Amino acid sequence: MGYCNLSCSTSVAASLLFGISIFWLLPQSAFCTTRHYTFNIVQHNVTRLCTTKSIVSVNGRFPGPRLVAREGDRVIVKVVNHVSKNISIHWHGIRQLTSGWADGPAYVTQCPIQTNQSYTYNFTIIGQRGTLFWHAHISWLRATVYGPIIILPRKNESYPFKKPYKEIPIIFGEWWNVDPEAVINQALQTGGGPNVSDAYTINGFPGPLYNCSSKDTFKFRVKPGKTYMLRLINAALNDEMFFSIANHTLTIVEADAVYTKPFDTNVVFITPGQTTNVLLRTKPFHPNATFLMAAQPYFTGQGTFDNSTVAGFLEYKPPLNGSPTNKNKLKLFKPTLPNITATGFVANFTKKFRSLASAQFPANVPQTVDKRFLFTVGLGSSPCPKNTTCQGPNGTKFAASVNNVSFALPTTALLQSHFFGQSNGVYTTDFPTNPLNPFNYTGTPPNNTLVTNATKTVVLPFNSSVEVVLQDTNILGAENHPLHLHGYNFFVVGEGFGNFDPNKDPANFNLKDPIERNTVGVPAGGWIAFRFFADNPGVWFMHCHFDVHTSWGLRMAWIVLDGPLQSQKLPPPPSDLPKC
Repeated sequence: MGYCNLSCSTSVAASLLFGISIFWLLPQSAFCTTRHYTFNIVQHNVTRLCTTKSIVSVNGRFPGPRLVAREGDRVIVKVVNHVSKNISIHWHGIRQLTSGWADGPAYVTQCPIQTNQSYTYNFTIIGQRGTLFWHAHISWLRATVYGPIIILPRKNESYPFKKPYKEIPIIFGEWWNVDPEAVINQALQTGGGPNVSDAYTINGFPGPLYNCSSKDTFKFRVKPGKTYMLRLINAALNDEMFFSIANHTLTIVEADAVYTKPFDTNVVFITPGQTTNVLLRTKPFHPNATFLMAAQPYFTGQGTFDNSTVAGFLEYKPPLNGSPTNKNKLKLFKPTLPNITATGFVANFTKKFRSLASAQFPANVPQTVDKRFLFTVGLGSSPCPKNTTCQGPNGTKFAASVNNVSFALPTTALLQSHFFGQSNGVYTTDFPTNPLNPFNYTGTPPNNTLVTNATKTVVLPFNSSVEVVLQDTNILGAENHPLHLHGYNFFVVGEGFGNFDPNKDPANFNLKDPIERNTVGVPAGGWIAFRFFADNPGVWFMHCHFDVHTSWGLRMAWIVLDGPLQSQKLPPPPSDLPKC
């Protein structure tokens, strides 16, 4: 598959110099472009819910600017940090093939960008098209530092469905009236759960169901008889969402920048870190009505959560020759959303996703497996430091883990340590491939809920086929965990409730057309199985996309070794890579 490099721009220039006849001889890569962006990290005031506060943002915009490119394009983003906090940006879902230095998670692939410093992210979009998003990847700064990534098909290529009349990003976010950094810092200090958000947002707006927010409402105006594509992005920190538009059916056509077999639904379920493209077909005639679009959380854990609803309006433009409609006289229809704990709906919904698996967009599922892993994911506890009072379970501090290892971020970047062979004192390579102390994961939890804290990694040979089973646990309550893997897409070959049975469950795996994703919800009290080829050398973060769980340690790192060919090796770091 061709992608942008120096020869791309040179080839295009040559076609202009030597006549249009050469145009037809150019490789596919000649149709790509290098796209330059500058992201200035700044502080600016924003007012929501009648509260004004200073937020960290990109270019003074909330949500941040759209990053638009085509499949095959090279993207260069210079990030300049003008604020007192350290920053790093993650291009969520971009494969970053041999460009791991541009992935962005702080202390994993780079040291953060310090005040008055800059770093240029340089990557090529290979074999992907659809919707992704970018966000800060340090502490909880992504609460306000996020925006859409829109990857259009190559020039002269089309969608595997009829081109929509218009496209629009719809980003779900979370708003705190206070500084989210203060929220997580206080929680980590006390050991208790963090204060929940004050509102959810659509494209930065809370909407009319919140206090003094009717003027801060997202409105989407449409024409009758048209098809629109909504690029749904869940950028919320800690909440999975149900979304619906009253009296309208949505057709799902893509998930995590991978085309799907289309299916219709009235409600979309989307976890933090996931993206979903849906087609909205408007009514054939002006309906003399306005339609509420709304999103509210799906919650399976214990403790408190933001039990509120964000709403916007779908409005029909009046016909040109018709009389102007009186908005106050239009009937307002409201959608029906599932119950907040509707685990059955979530399970049925996620099982409908299938890869297109066509000749043009195949599903290259590993049919055999070189490396198998069983990872338990869930909450736990850490001892309370001496002479302090903690607000976690039974006077301890909340923690979270994978195979009971709560991952401690190092003070230098893992990728640099790996690349230069300086792992000593930074990380070890003995992450457990299976739970060290097996128990009835979804039954009665064990009395000992303490986790171990360490910086352990898993090493994978280049291009090995990998199968991972993620098993939820009942320790401190079963919960749906959206797990995100950096640097890869994976195929979700199986899922179920209860404990994974390695003797029975693999017989039901879908190895033909499973959905391909970068973020997947591990069912509350259940398991998920996925497969991928380790074809991208580097150090790759895997973590729960609930930021509170990531902060508590539900995170880990894979080290994928170089392959034999030069194109299969991680190149040296760029000269402006930030220092710790």
